[in-house]
Amino acid sequence: MRKTLLLVSLGILIPFISGAQQPNKPNASEIHESIKKLNFLGSVLYVAAHPDDENTRLISYMSNHVKARTAYLSMTRGDGGQNLIGPEIREQLGAIRTQELLAARKTDGGEQLFTRANDFGYSKHPDETLSIWNKKEVLSDVIWAIRKFRPDVIINRFDHRTPGSTHGHHTSSAMLSTEAFDLTANKEMYPDQLQYTQTWQPKRLFFNTSWWFYGSRENFEKADKSKMLEFDTGVYYPALGLSNTEIASLSRSQHKSQGFGSTGTRGKSNEYIELIKGELPKDKTNIFDGIDTSWNRIKEGKAIGDILYQVEKDFDFRNPASSIPKLIQAYQLIQQIKDQHWKTVKSKEIKDIIAGASGLYIEAVAKEAYTTKGSEISLKVEAINRSTSNITLKSIKIDAINIHDTSEKILANNIKNNFEFNGTIPNDFDYTNPYWLNEKGTLGMYLVNDQKVIGKPETDHKIKAEFNLEIEGVSVPFSKEIVYKTNDPVKGEVYKPFEVIPAVSAHIKDKVVIYANGPSKQIPVILKAGTSNVKGTISLAYPEGWKASPEKIDFNLTQKGEEKTIIFTLTAPENQSEGYISPMININGEVFSKDVVTIDYDHIPYQTLVLPSETKVVRLNIQKKGQNIGYIEGAGDVVPESLQQIGYTVTTIDPESISPEVLQPFDAIVVGIRAYNTVEQLKFKQQHLLDYVKNGGNLIIQYNTNRRLKVEENLGPYPLKLSRDRVTDENAEIIFLAPDHQVLNSPNKITKDDFKGWVQERGLYFPNEWSKEYTPILASNDKGESQKKGPLLIAQYGKGYYIYTGLSFFREFPAGVPGAYRLFANILSLGK
Repeated sequence: MRKTLLLVSLGILIPFISGAQQPNKPNASEIHESIKKLNFLGSVLYVAAHPDDENTRLISYMSNHVKARTAYLSMTRGDGGQNLIGPEIREQLGAIRTQELLAARKTDGGEQLFTRANDFGYSKHPDETLSIWNKKEVLSDVIWAIRKFRPDVIINRFDHRTPGSTHGHHTSSAMLSTEAFDLTANKEMYPDQLQYTQTWQPKRLFFNTSWWFYGSRENFEKADKSKMLEFDTGVYYPALGLSNTEIASLSRSQHKSQGFGSTGTRGKSNEYIELIKGELPKDKTNIFDGIDTSWNRIKEGKAIGDILYQVEKDFDFRNPASSIPKLIQAYQLIQQIKDQHWKTVKSKEIKDIIAGASGLYIEAVAKEAYTTKGSEISLKVEAINRSTSNITLKSIKIDAINIHDTSEKILANNIKNNFEFNGTIPNDFDYTNPYWLNEKGTLGMYLVNDQKVIGKPETDHKIKAEFNLEIEGVSVPFSKEIVYKTNDPVKGEVYKPFEVIPAVSAHIKDKVVIYANGPSKQIPVILKAGTSNVKGTISLAYPEGWKASPEKIDFNLTQKGEEKTIIFTLTAPENQSEGYISPMININGEVFSKDVVTIDYDHIPYQTLVLPSETKVVRLNIQKKGQNIGYIEGAGDVVPESLQQIGYTVTTIDPESISPEVLQPFDAIVVGIRAYNTVEQLKFKQQHLLDYVKNGGNLIIQYNTNRRLKVEENLGPYPLKLSRDRVTDENAEIIFLAPDHQVLNSPNKITKDDFKGWVQERGLYFPNEWSKEYTPILASNDKGESQKKGPLLIAQYGKGYYIYTGLSFFREFPAGVPGAYRLFANILSLGK
């Protein structure tokens, strides 16, 4: 049984809500379990495609029960998914889901790795996936991860042998892992990586199979299991009062943006892994059978093991510091290991144990949450030794801001030591930003040129305090990121990362501005000072044929954090046109054009992104009928804001309040994406909505998944059945099945040109069965597939119209796709 990282993780689960930078404060049981993990030299790499694909039961079992160093390699950061907790999509959603994965790993005890692959949306086949991802580069990233992490065992979440049967990203992750298994030991493969690491050959590759992959439990019972290993991952940890499966549920529940809250289970829970490559263990209860996972694994290890196994055996729970002399002795021997991999891994582990056993608390805190290049910062440093161990603080260095303090300080038992320092951020310092967002990538790949950072979950902060401590006469260095902390009257102590941001940033609220009701619009640009006394001029960069007035405007921001809104008038050309505008800020010849975006949710750390500040502008030839639109929120989209852009008055309707009287004033009611999956009240209110149609209203239902529907029997006024049909090629041909229907002709004439420029997909979860009362309007299909006729169904019901559409308007509107607006206006205008 193991509870090291588990206990540490669960112990920090609540503090983690207020910031990932809060230091760990392990108790004696946690320290003892960390020593057990220190004494296990074996690694497992779990491989899949997206955040939330990972099997947290198996990851937790390997980390907390087997005690193996366990990591999850996710091909993508989940950028192409939907966001159930807020408006962030694409790269901002990828940043959220990255942190959710890190929160999950803190809970289940694993580590997190990535490739540069960008989640471009659903893919039906790995051939498509690997062409968009750039197979050569993603394969190199998988090999890089294996060479760096050096797993003995790799476990694929998906089956590499079944292309086309599931999400193309899923199968691709398994195919890449399987191919990499045979290549990582080959020096001819990606030889440039060998400047920073060595070749490595894992011993075994498994597929994490289950009855689901066999179609039924009955089929799985009959399957040949001679090459399978079986584990009961429902093991119980008495020290926690939790089963492994309960830990796994807590881990999975960190994926909040995907709505993957999970209820814990108890009791036996079997997991199966099927051998794909390597030698099957003779002892099928031991995934590491035949692999030495003791300290004897490395040449210098026996002497280290002799010390640390005794430390584990003799550990004093009432006085963990009594182990420090032996731990220090082992630390010295670890520094002599020639195997750099194990030296690095075990040095970090044992230093954390030494710090925990001595009650050592060291941190460096900035007095402000952020600063700018060239600015002075003030820091407070705290150091305290809460044990009788002999510890001396020899020096504090923060190289990035030229702080070097070599005055020695004896850290007496439980006596707090505080220091204050001032430093200056260099003028050439990089802004704080997720490293994979620093350069513009492609549809399928993030651009990262520095091999050393590829795969890391986060950007390494460059402002670190290096503490050189002498513990029991031995020099032991510790590194801590500079953080910011404050006291929140509700949350208490809140930690945030210390950030470096531009001296001034510019934000245009709307990322798409639609010109549908006149040639000119006011464009408010919000300036924000990252430092005090910022003055200069601001202008707009705009597409050819457009015109901004005035050409430039002077501004002066005197206070750090001060905001000022500056208004430009942007005039569109007469004909339909689209392009991008960006604010250009000039301060003494230096140009700033970035937007500082902050992401703040309780379950993940506060994040700062420095992104290009740009807005798409679209001159749209569009007509519409009707004015007042009611909107029922679903899983989150920007459809209401988009409809307001083209002149509609949109009112959000609380599902609880739905009644004939509430619905009556609206020309149309639009239901948000996945509302029938997520809004419980709709199963009680659906009849009111159908009656609204019968009395003359238009009801537009956007896509829902065909699983976990709150309303199924009377989803429409006539029988209608949802499926998993989708068209993932955003350029797939659109066929007009009912070219004379009003929705394709009034008030806007819809042509094939209106389906140009669509992004990510045509649509998803189309109905595949419906009664004769529905008219299918459009058809489309991916290459090699049958025609799908369910993207847009319309039925007249009483005096009004019921419309069900799986077309991805929720993606096209924020991308400013003109044809999507024109078609939706026609849908709203039906019968008007």
